[in-house]
Amino acid sequence: MNYEQVLTYLYDRLPMYQRVGKEAFKKDLTNTIALLEVLDNPHQQFKSIHIAGTNGKGSSAHALASILQSAGYKTGLYTSPHLKSFTERVRLNGTEIPELYVAEFVTKNQEHIERINPSFFEVTVALAFKYFADEQVDIAVIETGLGGRLDSTNVITPILSLITMIGFDHADMLGNTLEKIAAEKAGIIKQGVPVVIGAKQPDIAHVFEEMAGEMGSPIHFANTYCEPVRESLVDQVFDLKNESGLVLHQLDTDITAGYFLKNVPGIYQSVQILNDSGFTITDEAFRLGLSQIKQKTGLKGRWQVLKDSPLTIADVSHNEPGLAILIDQINQHGEGQLHLIIGMVKDKEVNKVLQMLPQSSQFYFTQSSVPRSMQALELQTKALEAGISGEAYTDVNEALSAATKNAQTNDLILVCGSTFVVAEIEGL
Repeated sequence: MNYEQVLTYLYDRLPMYQRVGKEAFKKDLTNTIALLEVLDNPHQQFKSIHIAGTNGKGSSAHALASILQSAGYKTGLYTSPHLKSFTERVRLNGTEIPELYVAEFVTKNQEHIERINPSFFEVTVALAFKYFADEQVDIAVIETGLGGRLDSTNVITPILSLITMIGFDHADMLGNTLEKIAAEKAGIIKQGVPVVIGAKQPDIAHVFEEMAGEMGSPIHFANTYCEPVRESLVDQVFDLKNESGLVLHQLDTDITAGYFLKNVPGIYQSVQILNDSGFTITDEAFRLGLSQIKQKTGLKGRWQVLKDSPLTIADVSHNEPGLAILIDQINQHGEGQLHLIIGMVKDKEVNKVLQMLPQSSQFYFTQSSVPRSMQALELQTKALEAGISGEAYTDVNEALSAATKNAQTNDLILVCGSTFVVAEIEGL
């Protein structure tokens, strides 16, 4: 099979969470383990960092990869979902996995795939681990797909685990309280492996402490914070501080979303643990890596500027915690009218999200082409019930065109609410 045939095979034959939702979620690691065994257990052949969390795990993964690359390490990066191309999920020093490798991997292992019957995600995890082993990476940064305890990536024994902010998302699968969700994320904590808790959330800290205690794992709560020096919708300069004072002066990052600053303390703490374990990551490498995350890792969809005038931004924030910080940044620094293009998937807390949105916005309701997507007309109806009116568009690009026509030069156009809506923006 060639690359296009392989993608068709994977998409059509295997259950895929991004498209169909929880029906594709496998609640054990049996398939992943079986698939990796026939590949000679590649996940045991390289060092790794494992990252879980509700918000911030993807951008933290990209940031750590960028920092490691800046320090001179051959770095693998596994994240999901992809926005434009399947190969975005697996990177080596920021470069996407070759299409030929993907085609050859699936073709060579088709018999095993059909015998084991793994999900789309399970095959992708095995592909990534085999690629990193073949390329003999110095280290790989591995982002969980969903949860932690039962996630397909949770077969690795990393040298470090990082857990980012916990919030309500996928409650139908992970639990309906923060404690239950935190317990699922805490499932990535491994015997004797240090774990960093990146966000200050006192109500659930005990969940991580108890799991770390059971596993004999050193636990490190991030003890720094970011103090903005200069910030706007397109600029982010900050000092990193702790209780004793200044740690690093005037850092900047190319992820200029306010929510990213919530992740920096956990990223910094992780770097300190890596240095203690034999890596050499200087402050200069940390600084450079933070400033060039998008450039070094190809990250898309995180506060991505599509156009300067009117300022047009796309962001994959799709749940309450992420959107709350995003909206706060807009309220602080936005000028003019906000044109809000929003699409959501059916299994999100749509009504709660709608109540959070600035009521003075001009709304454009849209949808993506994936089956999980809520239809634009249904979202428009739910919004009307919440006292919000706006036009409905079946394509995000039509919504963008309409917003661009309606917007004045100093207005802000924001596309958010769904990774899959952002993914369908032309030219992203």
